[in-house]
Order: sequence, then structure tokens, then C-alpha cells
Amino acid sequence: MALLERVATLIRANLNDLVDKAEDPEKMIKQVILDMQNQLLQVKTQVAVSIADQHVLEKRQEENEENERQWRRRAELAVDKGDDALARAALERAMSYQAMAASFRQQVEDQKVQVENLKTALLKLQQKLAEAESKSDMLIAQHRRSRALGKATEAGIAMGDDSNAAAFDRMKNKVQHTEATAQATSELLADDVEDRFASLEKQQEIDRLLNDLKARRKAS
Repeated sequence: MALLERVATLIRANLNDLVDKAEDPEKMIKQVILDMQNQLLQVKTQVAVSIADQHVLEKRQEENEENERQWRRRAELAVDKGDDALARAALERAMSYQAMAASFRQQVEDQKVQVENLKTALLKLQQKLAEAESKSDMLIAQHRRSRALGKATEAGIAMGDDSNAAAFDRMKNKVQHTEATAQATSELLADDVEDRFASLEKQQEIDRLLNDLKARRKAS
């Protein structure tokens, strides 16, 4: 995510070095603060959007789970009425909703990771901005003294942290892995032989579920 990469760059920035290397230190520090403020606003917005997306995914997961339960209840009803064909159809529908629920469950987990990373980036950027705002005058004065005296002791105020950058890399790798898996799955689905075997396995599972359901209904 380009936004997180920009934020990571700002978080790792050493304010002393930026001021020391600038031809106009005052202009430089003001620009850095302005960039941080702009990025902070964008991150806040993205956090809100990501949280909203998470809620939507969670709702879709719950809907599919409820549909799965509903169709399993219908399968039980069909078994009670002695309609095996209808029970098989209901179980097949339940399996479909079960797969969809599992897919949304994984998306929810991925979304939670993104939300947490955004929140972490937001907190660190807020800290960095507060540092820049509170120490901007001091940094400029220090830079002026260093020019006059030739060399000044550098203040170790950098808050660089590569842990976030590593987390962002892991997220990127995970996205790439997910895309590769999706592509591989798509290729497998295009294979007619694989489709036929998958269909046989699906029917076998439905038979098992139907037999289990019948056994439970007879026992009750």
C-alpha cells in the first residue's frame, strides 16, 4: 500500500539530518510537518474505511453461516418427510453457504491485520508529528549553532523503526500469495477432469451427510 510506504518513510525520517542537509532549514521543517499532517489525515480516513469494510465482511460471513444453518434444518425436515432428493439438494445448498462463510472468514482475518497495521502507523505518525512540532524551533536553532560553531552534538530524536516496514512487506507477500493461489485455483477449475473428480467427491460427501442426518433423525 503506497500510503503505508509514505508513512513509513516519514516515521523513519531523522529530523536532525533533514535540517542539517537543508539549504533552508526553517522551510524544510515546516514542509515536513505539513507532509505529516496531510498523511495523518489520509491514514485516519483509511482507518475508518478499513474498519467499515471489516464490519461489512463480518456481516456477510454471519449471513452465510445463518444460511448454512437454515438449509441444514431444511435437510432435516426433508429427511423426516422421507424425501431424500430434497434432503440432498438442501445439503448441497448448505455446503455452498459453508464454503462462502469460510471465504468471508478469511477475508475478515486479513482485514483485521490491515486495520491493526493502519492503527499502528497512525499512532507512530502522531508521535512523530508531535515531536516535529514541539522541537522544530529547537532543531532550527541547533542547526544555526552548528553552522556557526562548525559542529554541534546531534540530538538522538529519530524514531525510526523498521518493524513496521517488515510488517508491510509481509502483508505485500501475503497479498501476492493470495493472488497466486487464486490464479492456481482458477486454472484447476478449468480442468474438466478435476471438475469431474470434484463433483464425485462432492456427491460422496452429500451422501455421507445425508446418511448421518438420517441416522440422527432416527435416533431422536
